Amino acid sequence: MDEKHERELRRKAVRLSLAGLTPRAILERIGRSRRWLFKWLKRFEEEGWAALKSASRRPQSTPRQYTRQAHQLVTRVRQRLEKRKVGLVGARSIQRELRRTRLLRRIPAAATLYRWLHTDGVLKSSRRKPVEIYRPHPTPARRYMLHLMDWTLRYLEGGAKVYAFHTIEVTHRDLRQTVSPDKSYASARQHILYVWHTLGVPDGLQIDNDSAFNGGHRAPRIISQFVRLCLLVGVEPIFIPVEEPQWNGLVEGVHSLWARSFWHRQHFRSFAHARRAAPEFESWYKRDYLLAQSDGMAVAPQPSIPRWRLTAQQVHALPDQLPITAGRIHFIRQVDPDGDIELLEETWHVHKRLAGQYVWATVTTQNQRLSIYYRRAANKPVRLVKTYHYALPEPIVPLQPEFKQPYRRRRMCTML
Repeated sequence: MDEKHERELRRKAVRLSLAGLTPRAILERIGRSRRWLFKWLKRFEEEGWAALKSASRRPQSTPRQYTRQAHQLVTRVRQRLEKRKVGLVGARSIQRELRRTRLLRRIPAAATLYRWLHTDGVLKSSRRKPVEIYRPHPTPARRYMLHLMDWTLRYLEGGAKVYAFHTIEVTHRDLRQTVSPDKSYASARQHILYVWHTLGVPDGLQIDNDSAFNGGHRAPRIISQFVRLCLLVGVEPIFIPVEEPQWNGLVEGVHSLWARSFWHRQHFRSFAHARRAAPEFESWYKRDYLLAQSDGMAVAPQPSIPRWRLTAQQVHALPDQLPITAGRIHFIRQVDPDGDIELLEETWHVHKRLAGQYVWATVTTQNQRLSIYYRRAANKPVRLVKTYHYALPEPIVPLQPEFKQPYRRRRMCTML
């Protein structure tokens, strides 16, 4: 079984379900059984995206497992065969020697013998060392606040949907949550304005490529209203690689925690009931869960710094239709076999030598420029590999003074 292909099918099935397609319509596209579909939808509902990975098939117990003494005996037999002036030293020769001397009652298979010899360093693997892939990521710091945002979906009896939006501040693990009947831009806007009003306005906001955030446009270079809202207040959106939710693992973990500690412990009669109860989870998280984590090793205490928040007046004054503000939009992308990446419905050439590697692409709106950066390893410098002119279809407005950060922002907010 091709695990990568299977996982892609499971993710596609979940995405189609979240988009509102019926099981019959999903199965027509996927080509799997109803039992398969409902199995993976149930796993996703209980544990989130991480549950779509196949569980280990390794048996829980191995009653016929060989002893350590048998392992060492095989190594000694191999070394004894190597010292002979004539003969072979392969697995079959070792098996014959073990049968002849009756040193073992049960003779290991050839594959087992080779595995033991590799483990002991008697045999050297001829396989090439896999190419290391560095994954660029935003780095929170005392002067760089990073938020991660995502949503998760649950169903009420009768099929009504409940979307829970979660945003977590990376350094201190502080959390904000809202619930909505859909994942539209209006719901995403309501949630993020609540976050910025109560938790503070970050420097960077890491999100996935869902239509709630990128607008779902099919035409190139369309800047979504959500991205415009981020730029308007000086926040830099950071899009993770397409179809790779593990990049947002921290907030995915919050989804799973919410399901275990809140959703599955109560019975909700309606969306209104779920919305009224929603603040209980956020209160419990901050009062009990986060405090318990801080006492252990999971969250190290960090010095707090003043953070400005959007005022109610500023929130009320935001226009419905937003311009494109001067700022930066970031994309983490994996280079395809042709040496290309795709962002905002366009393909851009990087280099064939970087196929399979991840790059960091930044659109600077005021300069109408696309810059693509690459870093080979954590201890290697960041280098600019490509620059393109990136003309936008409308005028760019400057960032308003009231939204400028009171400190000088570093040039690159990642890979440092």
